[in-house]
Amino acid sequence: MSHSLRVQLLTILNDRMASPNELSKELGEGLSQVSYHVKVLKDFEMIQMVKTEPRRGAVEHYYRATSKVFIPSWVAAVWPKSVRGRLSASILEEIEADLVESIEAGLLANRLDEVMSRDSRTLDGQGREEIEEAAAEFYKRFEKAGIDSDKRLRNGEGDGKKIQTTAAVMVFSSLKGRKLRVKGKKG
Repeated sequence: MSHSLRVQLLTILNDRMASPNELSKELGEGLSQVSYHVKVLKDFEMIQMVKTEPRRGAVEHYYRATSKVFIPSWVAAVWPKSVRGRLSASILEEIEADLVESIEAGLLANRLDEVMSRDSRTLDGQGREEIEEAAAEFYKRFEKAGIDSDKRLRNGEGDGKKIQTTAAVMVFSSLKGRKLRVKGKKG
């Protein structure tokens, strides 16, 4: 993950299947550079080839991420600060794109089961570790819900609804935890 292009590739391949040729065109990068970084991601088993298609005398390979990206602090700790910054920026750009698309399509706040929350407070080191564990558990449960939903939809079970869903959990350092004030209460 030491190269920003790998972060971009993995972000795309977390959402959908794509070939190096498609990725090259989408990102405006050279095919040889994209192919090299796809190979690195494949060698580290972060992506896998899921299908091939013949194209004009050649074979186009399609890849998908092997699992959703959740990078625990012990992994990120060995990366340079610049890599952590690029990864954070890339994820935030994806979140922003998803939000803008949802707003423009009139989907945001359109369902009663949407959940949004924000909280800011001071935690100690142990508290941050507990929250990191909770975030990792959330992503495991979100991924399992997706696998279970795919299975039900394939088998014609459940309610049959297909609801495109994005989940974003962010835990980050801020300048200061804010105290919320409730009207009518002092303090």
